[in-house]
Amino acid sequence: MRPLIVLTGPTAVGKTALSIRLAKTTGGEILSADSMQVYRGMDIGSAKIRPREMEGVPHHLIDILDPAEEFNVVVFQKLCKQAMEGIYERGHIPILTGGTGFYIQAVLKDVDFTENQENTAYRRQLETLAKEQGPEVLHRRLAAVDPASAQAIHAHNVKRVIRALEFYQLTGQPISAHNAQEAEKEAAYRSCYFVLNDDREKLYQRIEQRVDRMLAEGLVEEVQRLMNQGCRRDMVSMQGLGYKEILDYLAGELSLEEAVYRIKRDTRHFAKRQLTWFRREKEVIWLNKPDYGYDDDRILEAMQQHLRAAGIL
Repeated sequence: MRPLIVLTGPTAVGKTALSIRLAKTTGGEILSADSMQVYRGMDIGSAKIRPREMEGVPHHLIDILDPAEEFNVVVFQKLCKQAMEGIYERGHIPILTGGTGFYIQAVLKDVDFTENQENTAYRRQLETLAKEQGPEVLHRRLAAVDPASAQAIHAHNVKRVIRALEFYQLTGQPISAHNAQEAEKEAAYRSCYFVLNDDREKLYQRIEQRVDRMLAEGLVEEVQRLMNQGCRRDMVSMQGLGYKEILDYLAGELSLEEAVYRIKRDTRHFAKRQLTWFRREKEVIWLNKPDYGYDDDRILEAMQQHLRAAGIL
């Protein structure tokens, strides 16, 4: 099997800097497993790595779509596998880095999405129902046929609720059961799946500081510019943390103080959900920063030991 390194963890834990060092020591190229960094012009709110921070390490799946284009796990998997072929041809190791657990699983387990056909008429019917009667109507319908998905998907995430209902309507099977079956598959690569983590209070502090830094760097101006370019609240790209709240502020629906409070609160909740996902994954190697005295050299050394043991290095 071909080698694949995964470095993930909750938002703001410090994956970016560590991934650069890891790539340099392994001869790796980095693939971004992030649902927002694919979009051009969405730099500050997505905490996108800057070219100078890449230190010459090739990065893939960053700045490849316009904000008006839709991005999802099926598109990600396809683009990621294409990029990986090029990395293998160059004799390098792909390093999948980012915090979207489902995206990582889709590549690592080579999840089969071919069953996810589309039923456009049914989807349009559901979209109309959500607009006329509110998203909770769809969420209650999902809870009746797929309680596990209803618990995992927020009622206001209409696109995901519709996708789950559409899957059930097409196959008669809950999408949660299908996803669980796919998750049980063996990894399609010779891999090490690292999760970088920190004490909760320290992580939350880093999140608060990151949001403050985004505001100082011009997050409001970035969202205003995207609005001027025609970006709307209902676009997939504008559903990202930090973007939807600032859009509400610019629309006069929230004060800036309330918008910032919500970004920080919802980012903390997001980090918690990320950790819940990673704890469910069987093959994870946890890298708890306090265990290494917050010393990146020691963390890197531990990673190299695991990679050697797995026959990747």
